[in-house]
Amino acid sequence: MEFINVNDYQNVSWIESLALEEVNMEESGIIRFNDHLNTQALLEESSLQFVNKLKDRFEFYVSLFNQYRSNRDNSRAIKVFRISNTVNDFILFRNSLKLIVARRSPDVVSIGFLSNNGGLFAARLANENQSVHAIHEIKAHVGPFNTISWRFQGEPVEVEPLVKYYLTEFIKNSSR
Repeated sequence: MEFINVNDYQNVSWIESLALEEVNMEESGIIRFNDHLNTQALLEESSLQFVNKLKDRFEFYVSLFNQYRSNRDNSRAIKVFRISNTVNDFILFRNSLKLIVARRSPDVVSIGFLSNNGGLFAARLANENQSVHAIHEIKAHVGPFNTISWRFQGEPVEVEPLVKYYLTEFIKNSSR
């Protein structure tokens, strides 16, 4: 038998889950043949993973930003919090400005700014004079073979550029 190096493959958690499900099925006698066709469950899992990826990347870059500023005024550091200790959302906070990332449903993640004066607004876009929406929505798209991609205004998004864009907007707007 040939040894398989799992490091050669990007995502192997699905096959591990299948094996564990089969073992559980044999032990419990409960058979679930159609779980892999449940789009709602797939969206739930994907949206949680997406929000966690966003949070991890924001925390990474916020930590670096705060380190680069460490010899300066610590009261201007950015803080990252979970809202209500859930996995559905988190906020960045600095100088009375909040960047809120919230999983509104299994197929929608919203991102918006909230200022202390109660104003809710979205990040500026290069092709708009002012933000026309109170928040931006990143929506899930289910493609062939249950492939889920996340999109903004119909266009696919990647985590790195999204985090860079919103964190830059947050830092620029909260520096005042």
